[in-house]
Amino acid sequence: MRHFFKFKERETNYKQETLAGITTFLSMAYILVVNPIILSQAGIDKGALFTATALSAIVGSLLIGLMANFPVGIAPSMGLNSFFTFSVVIGMGIEWQVALTGVFIAGIIFMILSLLKIREKIINVIPKDLKHAIAGGIGFFIAFIGLKNAGIVVGNEETLVSIGQLTSPGTALAVFGFIITLMMLVRGIRGGIFYGIVLTSILGMSIGLVDVPDSVVGEVPSLEPTFGVVFQHLGDIFTPEILAVIFTFLFVAFFDTAGALIAVASQAGIMKDNQIPNAGRALLADSTSGVAGAIFGTSTTASFVESSAGVAVGGRTGFTSVVISICFFFALFFSPVLGVITTEVTAPALIIVGGLMATEVKEIDWSRMEIMIPAFVTIITMPLTFSIATGIALGFILYPFAMLAKKDWKQVHPIMYALAGMFMMYFVFL
Repeated sequence: MRHFFKFKERETNYKQETLAGITTFLSMAYILVVNPIILSQAGIDKGALFTATALSAIVGSLLIGLMANFPVGIAPSMGLNSFFTFSVVIGMGIEWQVALTGVFIAGIIFMILSLLKIREKIINVIPKDLKHAIAGGIGFFIAFIGLKNAGIVVGNEETLVSIGQLTSPGTALAVFGFIITLMMLVRGIRGGIFYGIVLTSILGMSIGLVDVPDSVVGEVPSLEPTFGVVFQHLGDIFTPEILAVIFTFLFVAFFDTAGALIAVASQAGIMKDNQIPNAGRALLADSTSGVAGAIFGTSTTASFVESSAGVAVGGRTGFTSVVISICFFFALFFSPVLGVITTEVTAPALIIVGGLMATEVKEIDWSRMEIMIPAFVTIITMPLTFSIATGIALGFILYPFAMLAKKDWKQVHPIMYALAGMFMMYFVFL
């Protein structure tokens, strides 16, 4: 087992990997609650969605761990579930069964692109500085989510955002969690992020801010309302609207996953010569989980940037992902316990992990204008547009133009020029 996961090569052990897996699971467990809430508004059975969400996470995380030896958790994408419900089903009036079939087709296309190593090729030709910008930008994005979930940053009609009410119970709990986690990390306590989540949950329950579960074991909801419905609507996808939806699923999922893999590989220190090890296998596992998720009955899956929380406590191999998969399996039966993992409880972990990832920006060559501007735009637009894919796309558009102006156009891979053109068309027509 140790040899299979390369424990010695990546300087890790069972305890470290297990702690990392549990930490990542706790950081992304909210998807089991939030995904059914969002997708049920499209008319899908909420109970079936809970089971489909868990199963897709079990399959995806297990596959990427065993196939690619990568410390990443996979589950339904938060951005794409909202797009599925509010833009496709409610906004465009497309039946959820047909929209889910679109997710299935997008997954099949992803599998083909992965098998042909097209996705891997695209990731590998991304310039080194842009990869660091993507990782750093995701750090700012994660930190912004954490600040938002904690109530420290709130919406404001005049200034877009402002500071929240720090004395409100939920925000105060998150601030406590942040301080206690920070203190443990500064003291060099391994697993400080995990222990911070646990201590914050205990405090929340003791003062009544977090509900104490009435029971530990719950019944697993039936998958019957959603399982396999995609096979009944394959003939309904050949319309301009559905094809546009499929393209959007492809675009967002591809670059969300690419960003997550780049960020995790960079943070874990396993990226070599600007290449992600086993990237092809990781992408194939990701696309396979997307197909499985659609069959189960949930929207597009993606590699979760919250995986960085596990990497921060020592996750370096696919054993972390296997542990994540096992945790999601048990979550099927212990769903009442998930109520203690609130957004305020996990917010401190996201803020701190975001800070750790943001250190990637120091690797960027800030002295060169043709690199600095595309990198900066990539970083700043991720949190400000609340989209990893948008930040990547804008960086990809600007980089070739900057290099052309510098007369260094030969240093840019032809694929980058093609992607820049595709992204410009995407923004113009979609």
